[in-house]
Amino acid sequence: MSSGQEKPLVGKPPGNQLSPTCPGHGLAGVSESSSPQAQSWHLTTKMQSSLQPLCLSLEKLHRVKDSMLEAMDRGLSRRTHAQATVRMLPTFIRSTPDGTERGEFLVLELGDIDLRVLLVELSGDTRQTVTVKDRRFPVSDAIAQGPGEKLFAFMATCLCEFLDGLRLPQRAFQLGFSFPFSCRQTRLDQSYLFSWAKRFKCPGVEGRDVVELLQNAINKQDRYCIKVIAVVNDTTGTMMGCEASAEPCEVGLIVDAGTNSCFMEEARCVEVVEENLGRMGVVTEWGSFGDDGTLNDMLSPYDRLVDETSLNPGKQRFEKMISGLYLGEIVRHILAELATQGGLFSGRTTPALLTKGSVQIQDILEITDEQVGVARAQCVLWRLGLEASDQDCFSMQQVCSAVYIRAASLCAAGLAAILSHMRRNRELTRLKTSVAVDGAMFRDHAKFGQTLQQLVKKLAPECDITLVQAEDGSGKGTAMVTAVASRLAAQRFQVNQTLALLKLSPDALGEVQALLRREMELGLKKETQTTSSVRMLPTYICATPDGSERGDFLALDLGGTNFRVLLVQVGAREQGGVRIVSELYSIPPQVAQGPGSQLFDHIVECIADFQTKQGMMGQTLPLGFTFSFPCQQTSLDQGILLSWTKGFNASGCVGQDVVKLLREAVKRKNHFALDVVAIVNDTVGTMMSCGYDDPSCEVGLIVGTGTNACYMEELRNVGTLAGGEGRMCVNMEWGAFGDNGCLDAFFTPFDRQVDEASLNPGRQRFEKLISGMYLGEIVRYILLELTAKGLLFRGRPSPKLQTRDIFQTKFLSSIESDGLALRQVCAILEQLGLHVTCEDSVLVREVCQVVARRAAQLCGAGVAAVAEKIRENRGLEQLSVTVGVDGTLYKLHPHFAQEVQGTVQRLAPRCSITFLQSEDGSGKGAALIAAVACRVAHHQRA
Repeated sequence: MSSGQEKPLVGKPPGNQLSPTCPGHGLAGVSESSSPQAQSWHLTTKMQSSLQPLCLSLEKLHRVKDSMLEAMDRGLSRRTHAQATVRMLPTFIRSTPDGTERGEFLVLELGDIDLRVLLVELSGDTRQTVTVKDRRFPVSDAIAQGPGEKLFAFMATCLCEFLDGLRLPQRAFQLGFSFPFSCRQTRLDQSYLFSWAKRFKCPGVEGRDVVELLQNAINKQDRYCIKVIAVVNDTTGTMMGCEASAEPCEVGLIVDAGTNSCFMEEARCVEVVEENLGRMGVVTEWGSFGDDGTLNDMLSPYDRLVDETSLNPGKQRFEKMISGLYLGEIVRHILAELATQGGLFSGRTTPALLTKGSVQIQDILEITDEQVGVARAQCVLWRLGLEASDQDCFSMQQVCSAVYIRAASLCAAGLAAILSHMRRNRELTRLKTSVAVDGAMFRDHAKFGQTLQQLVKKLAPECDITLVQAEDGSGKGTAMVTAVASRLAAQRFQVNQTLALLKLSPDALGEVQALLRREMELGLKKETQTTSSVRMLPTYICATPDGSERGDFLALDLGGTNFRVLLVQVGAREQGGVRIVSELYSIPPQVAQGPGSQLFDHIVECIADFQTKQGMMGQTLPLGFTFSFPCQQTSLDQGILLSWTKGFNASGCVGQDVVKLLREAVKRKNHFALDVVAIVNDTVGTMMSCGYDDPSCEVGLIVGTGTNACYMEELRNVGTLAGGEGRMCVNMEWGAFGDNGCLDAFFTPFDRQVDEASLNPGRQRFEKLISGMYLGEIVRYILLELTAKGLLFRGRPSPKLQTRDIFQTKFLSSIESDGLALRQVCAILEQLGLHVTCEDSVLVREVCQVVARRAAQLCGAGVAAVAEKIRENRGLEQLSVTVGVDGTLYKLHPHFAQEVQGTVQRLAPRCSITFLQSEDGSGKGAALIAAVACRVAHHQRA
């Protein structure tokens, strides 16, 4: 053997000494099917020693992956982005293709030696046929190194010449610009050049927006109407041009003369941009990974030699271990060292072997081929002036394999980091995605892809990937970016048109405030009350708690599908204030909608059960009855039911005194006696409950399943009573605001659909715009409309989505939660049988936001009208008042309360309003009303 005196190693080293990148391992070296002659060749000890620095164990690859993850996080953070080695640059691409993209799109692809102009036609049908027409224009040195204005004028001229040759009837086009230089991108159509590279050096361009320069040059031609839609990085083009298999393609990878990667990141994680919904394409710029020394312990002596002799020492460290531009140099340094040590070529070197660039990546790709690699090695060595033995050729094949497989392994570690990062941020148990790969190293050698696939499975076992070879990433991919942007813009226009109906201007909100104020005035006057949609019902409550109330009281709370009985003990604040013991009882639908006698008998049975459990049978305590339905009160303990709401429809009750109906049920059951002191609306109870904690609380507000408001009105203004001094709480029953048609201009088609399908069409119109019972339905109708237009769920609604009341209002609160990841939004929608994309989730969240914001703003306009009424009643320049609030929508929705408060502040700037959330207004408040009534009666007797 010409490699000499050294004894060959027979057989393979023990398995536990091998690593994914060592020769002899299953991923490199000679396969079991090689010829008998090939199997007689072996790695010498000197060869093993030289290749050992290239060996990376799985443990080391895991460390690379973990370091890459840390570097990615630093690149995404606003605080550390500027210092990060992995830059994580936002591309402002918000979606991958969904197969519906359609039309003709122009592409300008600026390459090393030429400019390629393409017209790409997308069919937009199920098969998504892509037709490409293109032409290449050589770029001379005079253009590549001349004034920037000249370069862009050249591109515009070539573009027009290309279109002239096609003789197309149309004159308007959208264009994507593939610009392969380092840029700071601030929008999809805005990118500022950092620096030129390769042979390009056009003065006057660095620091400027290349899209603007191109658009200006096109406009000067004044021949076609061409709009530059996007500027695209080749890595992004690779991802976007991928024809994904079963899973969407959300990762792009290039391993060629250089290397880079991109993926669809959760937008909320990209801190350097303002967008926080949906996803955004991010280019990692991972070639510079390790520039901070992170990879120093992974560098071999050959890597250091390559780096020292490169044009950018200390830079692009990861790229220099992976990309085709440098692998040939690593191989050359290993061969030269082995020859110098006498381990190859009988110790001989040649000037060609010692010349930089004499071994190319194409040589490595051919030499690592198991069938013809040894023969190809002999050709390359002959080119280098070396007379090589078969053993020398075999050894060169092993060197090339070791270098090549190490590159694939490092690439796999980086890819595993990206996939693990995506899975973590999406909060998935498993991630499934396609990865588009481009570049000669992947395209021209199957082993690279096999290594990627096998090692990613070991390094990120929770991720399933399909590697897809990209086709024309820069051309077709750039067209796809442009097409997706066009699709999103068209969809956004339609979405905006739909949602604009629900967006209220400050003037519109002011008009609602004025309308409510007018209705309030009409409702307070005896002669006009019947014309007002706001009933303005007197409650006969003329005082709020002053802190001196004492004693034990019963409270009943009927306002929905559940009924409560409470024992409320009112003491001194310093001794604990109010103590409550309560029991919750359900009211079955058949009881709520059956005979009235059955409903009140059920209530009495619940009271008896509670008194028995509390050992109170035989006691008669003052009782406050919270009855959360519209009533006309004629005294504190008498209320005539005007109408049922909230799904109740018990017969024989409307027009009757509900306190009398309760007392009659007690007589029928003959269990005990009740001392009903007051019948109370839950809104009034809320005001009184908060009034116990804050004496300035003179407004009550409920925004839950239903909505209502009350406030302390000057008794002289309550025209439905005889008049007098002091104040009285007025129950507005504002849910019916607009029932007389005064709000018709603010109703959208979706509101009308909800109203028509409700149990009480034409009634409670304001409530149907605001309350929790209806917001989910409004959202559902909007989603159906957007789906019918093909803007959601691929135009395919599920049967569940077409089911009334299936989209519950609690979904709005969940979907709008700030910390909720899109995966959780998807999970909510998937419960409705929908196949949901990331873009669907973002749009559904937007719909929920618009509907909830409108509800909160309308509520705020109502509160502003009430506050201004109180201020003017009292002749104050500035009013300070507290609003007691209850209701699940106000309390649980993440943004509702803030929007209400902001609207009130804008519409009633002369009112300083504090919002105080009630604790058990309908229970505690009812007892406090009874307590206040007892206190007032005691004072009157005294």
